Amino acid sequence: MNLWDKGGTIDASVHAFTIGSDPEHDRALARYDVLGSLAHAQMLCECGLLPADEWDAVRAVLREIHASAVRGRFVIEEGVEDVHTQVERILTRETGDAGKRIHTARSRNDQVLVDIKLFLRDRIRDVVESCALLVTDLLSRSDQHADVMIPGFTHGQAAMPSSFGQWFAAHAEGFVEDLLLLHAAYRMADRNPLGSAAGYGTSFPIDRDRTTELLGFETLHVNAVDAQLARGKTERFAAIAFASVAATLSRFAVDLCQFASDNYAFVRLREEITTGSSIMPHKHNPDVFELVRARCNRIQSLPNDISMCMLNLPSGYHRDFQVLKELLFPAITTLLACLRITRHSLEFVDIQEGIVADARYRAIHSVDAIQQRMRTGVPFRDAYRAVAADIAAGRLEESHPPSAVHVGSIGNLSNDRIRAALAAELVRFPFARRDTAFDALLSD
Repeated sequence: MNLWDKGGTIDASVHAFTIGSDPEHDRALARYDVLGSLAHAQMLCECGLLPADEWDAVRAVLREIHASAVRGRFVIEEGVEDVHTQVERILTRETGDAGKRIHTARSRNDQVLVDIKLFLRDRIRDVVESCALLVTDLLSRSDQHADVMIPGFTHGQAAMPSSFGQWFAAHAEGFVEDLLLLHAAYRMADRNPLGSAAGYGTSFPIDRDRTTELLGFETLHVNAVDAQLARGKTERFAAIAFASVAATLSRFAVDLCQFASDNYAFVRLREEITTGSSIMPHKHNPDVFELVRARCNRIQSLPNDISMCMLNLPSGYHRDFQVLKELLFPAITTLLACLRITRHSLEFVDIQEGIVADARYRAIHSVDAIQQRMRTGVPFRDAYRAVAADIAAGRLEESHPPSAVHVGSIGNLSNDRIRAALAAELVRFPFARRDTAFDALLSD
């Protein structure tokens, strides 16, 4: 059964190729397809396009399908093309003509658009909440290890004094900055395309503002053509935000792999999160962070992959868009898994102390030595040359304690500001509006 079936036949190989992996990915959209159908059917009833008794019957079955999807029991039957077809098949089987009328003033084009918008709102929320938890943990570790000194590096060489407190907080603030892009992606997903039909509207007197309200959207795509043009654009916005989070997470994993190596030994990874070698019994490999690094690096190619799928497409719907689900959905699952395992694994990372006492890091105090001379009136350039001469002659002495006390330095981490920035970003996401709307759709 196909929603577009006109009674003709299509070659079986072509049919299988065009369906592709849609049934697999569409299971993730099942609950959202039901929610979109609930809002659409309620609006049809309010507009006099669906009898009240049929709306009652449809609503009851749709809520049963939703409950099945939430429990992971929704199945796309053999031979059914996609989630939209399966939902309509169940409705028709259970309610007769009422199920057949559910597609009034709607196309699969705007149906899949609204499904993806609702799906992305929730997945963006998952990423936001995972980032917030990781930021909280990183800042806690920053406070705990604020005074544990490590060398900071430039060009891969020891450069200036830093601390684990500064390092943890730096990555925490990076994730807070990623929330800026996630918020932009959420707002793009928070626009209702329902009612645009195949991309040019419908002759039925529907109320698009009502479905916008029922689904908890911030606003709608006013122009029906623009609603269709948002296909791919919405996914690309989300992909850019996810790629930014992945880049921040990958950098953190890179540092941990380096810090855990024998040449650095800044941290010790406990047995619980390391693997061994089949030939070298001394090995404790940081596989978990290496895999986070690789998987997050792959996610960073996602915006480009999506852009290439949409390259040179004219206005309107094209089947090319089906491929976007194959690219985007697994990447989101991977990113969330990487965020979760990183947060979990941090519990098994032990910070080492006394690192900067090693003589090879003595030169990291050179800038402090220059500034001490400058405080006595020596011009910077003269102080620079004098300290360079001390370094060459092996006379440079350590400077304790480090004198950096401005905001964000090792002597003044100002983590309270990062926590405040996190809180300020989180309140910008209107998750409560979504929850209230969905609760209303699913309750009597």
